Amino acid sequence: MDEASTSASGGAARRAFPQARSGVYYRFTQQNLPAWKPAMTPGCLIATFLIIGIIFVPFGLFCLQTSNHVAEISRRYDADCVPNAYRGNEQAYIKDSSISKNCTLEVKVLDHMRAPIYVYYELENFYQNHRRYVKSRSDKQLRFGAKYTAESCSPIQWDDNGFPIVPCGLIAWSLFNDTYDFTYGSKEIKVNRKNISWKSDREHKFGKNVFPCNFQNGSFIGGGKLDPTVPLSEQEDLIVWMRTSALPKFRKLYGVIEEDLRVDETMTILIRNNYNTYTFGGKKSIVLSTASWLGGKNDFLGYAYIVTGSMSIFMSILFALIHVKYPRPQGDPNCLSWNRKNSNN
Repeated sequence: MDEASTSASGGAARRAFPQARSGVYYRFTQQNLPAWKPAMTPGCLIATFLIIGIIFVPFGLFCLQTSNHVAEISRRYDADCVPNAYRGNEQAYIKDSSISKNCTLEVKVLDHMRAPIYVYYELENFYQNHRRYVKSRSDKQLRFGAKYTAESCSPIQWDDNGFPIVPCGLIAWSLFNDTYDFTYGSKEIKVNRKNISWKSDREHKFGKNVFPCNFQNGSFIGGGKLDPTVPLSEQEDLIVWMRTSALPKFRKLYGVIEEDLRVDETMTILIRNNYNTYTFGGKKSIVLSTASWLGGKNDFLGYAYIVTGSMSIFMSILFALIHVKYPRPQGDPNCLSWNRKNSNN
């Protein structure tokens, strides 16, 4: 055997398909296994759109009705709580610690609100999704303590004396610190501040033996302060705040009122307007809301189902009219590529 034939036989041996290529795994990865490939006939397509519409429209109406049964009170207060002498100079008001930040609002209960009633603070034009803001934290430090202070916390990483700040980062530094007290007639309404955060966050993301230290003690003061004697796993205001929002307008849970509010009664809210949103043109509101099996008041889901279902019904009618007016003979399904037998057989 000459050199050329030897080389050819060697190349053929190297190119020989392995036994594994005839197995089920190879046929699966190469998409050669039997599969159901339906031929979308006009009747099938029209029926599919019609069924989607018949299901989606009633479900959307049901979601919309459920949302309408949620009672909600929303009141913006950042502008109303500024004294008349400081209107037009809100930053001077909010930065002057000698000026009282107490503010009283009266709201009327328009619908009967059954407990539990959720109390939220709502911020607008606050971009918690900013990349630098979101990255300015140390999850290891929140869980295990000051020794895990990371560069990612910059610029809120060390205090003026070079000691680590716990918790570090811009998110913790900008902690919301407005407070609310409620009176209903002559009766004070208690707000439950426990269990407002996710249980998984309390147990797995914030350490039970990690305590705040050097927090808001320097010259660069942000939002609220933390009790240095309480571990981070019990600082639920912080835990709620640290779960950043994706949109510039968001609500975060402040507490829960565990008694009913009757219709047409007037409720007084005492607000301590401490949080500075005036510097960046932000807005602050307080929201009281009941909940349903779908959550809080949100009409979007119901309208989305109604619109999608209506469009599906419209498309089914349109396709049916086209099919009736311009019928087209169907081809033989046996001629489809996946129905033809292999020509090698």
